[in-house]
Amino acid sequence: MTIGGFVSAANLSCQSTLTGNQTLRCGFLNNSVKTNALAFGGCESMGHSLRIPHTKAIRLRPRKGVSPLQVVCMDFPRPELENTVNFLEAAYLSSSFRASARPSKPLTVVIAGAGLAGLSTAKYLADAGHKPILLESRDVLGGKVAAWKDGDGDWYETGLHIFFGAYPNVQNLFGELGIDDRLQWKEHSMIFAMPKKPGEFSRFDFPEVLPAPLNGIWAILKNNEMLTWPDKVKFAIGLLPAMLGGQAYVEAQDGLTVKEWMRKQGVPDRVTDEVFVAMSKALNFINPDELSMQCILIALNRFLQEKNGSKMAFLDGNPPERLCMPIVDHIQSLGGEVRLNSRIQKIELNNDGTVKSFLLNNGNMIEGDAYVFATPVDILKLLLPENWKEIPYFQRLKKLVGVPVINVHIWFDRKLKNTYDHLLFSRSPLLSVYADMSLTCKEYYNPNQSMLELVFAPAEEWISRSDSDIIDATMNELARLFPDEISADQSKAKIVKYHVVKTPRSVYKIVPDCEPCRPLQRSPIEGFYLAGDYTKQKYLASMEGAVLSGKLCAQAIVQDYELLIARGQTRLAQASVY
Repeated sequence: MTIGGFVSAANLSCQSTLTGNQTLRCGFLNNSVKTNALAFGGCESMGHSLRIPHTKAIRLRPRKGVSPLQVVCMDFPRPELENTVNFLEAAYLSSSFRASARPSKPLTVVIAGAGLAGLSTAKYLADAGHKPILLESRDVLGGKVAAWKDGDGDWYETGLHIFFGAYPNVQNLFGELGIDDRLQWKEHSMIFAMPKKPGEFSRFDFPEVLPAPLNGIWAILKNNEMLTWPDKVKFAIGLLPAMLGGQAYVEAQDGLTVKEWMRKQGVPDRVTDEVFVAMSKALNFINPDELSMQCILIALNRFLQEKNGSKMAFLDGNPPERLCMPIVDHIQSLGGEVRLNSRIQKIELNNDGTVKSFLLNNGNMIEGDAYVFATPVDILKLLLPENWKEIPYFQRLKKLVGVPVINVHIWFDRKLKNTYDHLLFSRSPLLSVYADMSLTCKEYYNPNQSMLELVFAPAEEWISRSDSDIIDATMNELARLFPDEISADQSKAKIVKYHVVKTPRSVYKIVPDCEPCRPLQRSPIEGFYLAGDYTKQKYLASMEGAVLSGKLCAQAIVQDYELLIARGQTRLAQASVY
C-alpha cells in the first residue's frame, strides 16, 4: 500500500444514483433494543476478501423464551435540530458563502483530496462564486468514508459512519443538498455488551420528555448494570470542575490521558473499565491510557448539552453514492470540477517559496490562484517541500500521526437474533463497535442473512497481520458476544464471505499535548491552505470536524480574495517582463 497525494487528469462527469426498488430498512420487533456509538472511519485503505461457500440449509430455531422472528420497520423521525445554537451558527456560516458578493474574477482553487474535508471546501467555494478543482488520487470518493462494491454487488466500507444530532455542519450540509431523507434515525439510546454476561446488553435510554442535560443524567442514573451508585456519585464529583470551569478547564486537560485524569479526580478505575475503554476506542481507536482527556470532555460537552446531541443516524446506503455524489453534483452544477485517478507527486514552488503548481504523477501540472491540501496529515507531511519543514507551523505537524484501524465485514449464512437495529459498543479487548448492517441500512437490508460490520481497534499490533488471523480473532470475540449463535469453529453460524479493510493511518491520534500542534486552515504560505479534521476546529477527528474544517478553509480563502487576486496580477506582470 502506498500513501500519496490526491489529483487526476480525468474529469468526473458521471452521476451515481441507486436504481431499482429500494427496500425499506427494517429491524427486529421482539427483544429489540437500540444503541448509539461514536465511531469514525479511516483513510487510505485496502480491502481484502475471502468467500467461503456453503451448501447446508440452516433453519432458524427460536431460543427458549423468545418469540419467532418478526421483522418490522423501526426508523425514527428526524429530531428537531434547527433551533439549537450550534445548528443556527452552522447555518449562518453556510449562508455567508451564498450571500457573499459575486467575485468579478472567480478564483481557481486547486484542492487535493476528495474526502469530506475537500468536498466541503470545494462546495462552499463554489457557493461563493469561485471555481474549485477537486483532485483525488484514487478512483473512489470519500477518503475516510470511502466504500467499494464487490463482485456480488455488496458494499464494504472504510469504517462505520455515524451521523449525530450534535453534528450541526453535517446536518446543515444534508439539508442544503436536499438529502435529509437519506439519514435513518435510531432510537435515542446507547447499548453496551456485557462481557461477563455473554449475550446480555446494558442500555442507556435518553427520555424524549426531558431537556438536555437532564435526559443524559436520567439515562446514566437509570442504568445500574454497569455503574453502581457509589461509582456514579464519584464520577459526578470528578466531573464538577469540568462543569464549573467551562472551556478553559477542558482545554487545560489536554496534558492528561483519560486514565490519568480519572485517577487524579478520584474516579474509580471501574468507571474507566466499564464505560471509557469503549468510549475511547470508539472516539479514536485507542485505549484510555493513551487518549487525551480533553477529547472525552469535548465529546461529553457536545453530546450532552443538546437534547438530541447524542441521537444518531445511519446513512441509508454507501457513502460515495449517497453522500459524496450529491456534493460532487452540486460543485459541478456551479462550474467546479472533480477529478479522480491521479495523485500529487510534488508541490512545485516559486522563487519566493509560494506554490507554483501541483505536479502530478502523469507529469501534468495544475495551477491555480490558491491551493488547498485536504488530505490526511501523514500524506501532507510526505509531500511538504524541504524549505517549508523548518517553519514552526509545519514543524508542529510532527506530533500529529494517523492511528491504524481495521474495518471487518462478515456475511453469515443466517439471520442472527442477538443483534439490534442500532450500533453496539462491543466492550471487547479487540473490537470497538459493531452493527448488523442488514438491519440498520436500507441498501444493505437482507431478511435472510446478517452482515456484521465491526471496527477492530486498537489495531496497531494487528495491521500487519494476515486477514485470516484478523477474522479468527474477530470470530473468537463474536463467540463471546453471541454464545448461542456463533462459535469460533463455525459449528453454529457459518461465514459466507468477508472483507477486511486496513487503514494504517486513519484519523490523527489524539494523545496528550497534541492540541497546540493542530494547524489553522490558513497557513503562513500565502495562497496555501489546509483542511481536514486534524486542523483547528472544535469537533476533533470526526466527519463533523472534516466538514467544518472545509467551511473554515473556504472562509479563509474568501476573506483573502483581494490578496490572492493581487498575487495573481503580480505573477502575470513578472511573467510578461521575462
